[in-house]
Amino acid sequence: MKIFCVGRNYAEHAKELGNAIPEEPVIFMKPKSALLQTNVPFYYPEFTNELHYEAELVFQISKNGKYIKQKDAPHFYNKITVGIDFTARDIQNELKKKGLPWEKAKAWDQSAVVGKWMPVEKDRMKQPIEFSLYKNNEQVQLGNTSQMIYSVDYLIAHISNYFSLNIGDLIFTGTPAGVGECVVGDELTGFLGEEKMFELTIK
Repeated sequence: MKIFCVGRNYAEHAKELGNAIPEEPVIFMKPKSALLQTNVPFYYPEFTNELHYEAELVFQISKNGKYIKQKDAPHFYNKITVGIDFTARDIQNELKKKGLPWEKAKAWDQSAVVGKWMPVEKDRMKQPIEFSLYKNNEQVQLGNTSQMIYSVDYLIAHISNYFSLNIGDLIFTGTPAGVGECVVGDELTGFLGEEKMFELTIK
């Protein structure tokens, strides 16, 4: 199982971190060990002093494929949820300054959180899908698919040019503006529309 992540897929988020709008999708990966398992607590990692949340829509691949055309992409995923791409921002900033890869800031154990899975309704995909993140009962992020620079169908086609997609692979599609720091004791709650997808306490 592979975890594909998309960086800078919302213009306002790229701006808030001082990044340029990408001319093509920014793709990075997390290993299987990055996935926080169900009912396992999330612990603040000891190697960072600046842990950031990044809420994202996540899609699960349902069919093996390679060199997928964008028009065919809807046949390759069947589940959707909201997740968090946790980021050690202090480490990422240092790596970016040196032009080095991000894995130490992005791909550590339990850095990928996913909520409960919902079936993808094809008709619903034709309308903007809204999602949000609350920290301690206060909304901190709100996004929808209409704000994405690259749609999930485009991303699947693009990723499949470089990597085989396999059943069970996950695609984190990018985060909207509003990312920020979290500390021990914070409670994070993700919503797909009005449906609660996960609750998480930083321990």
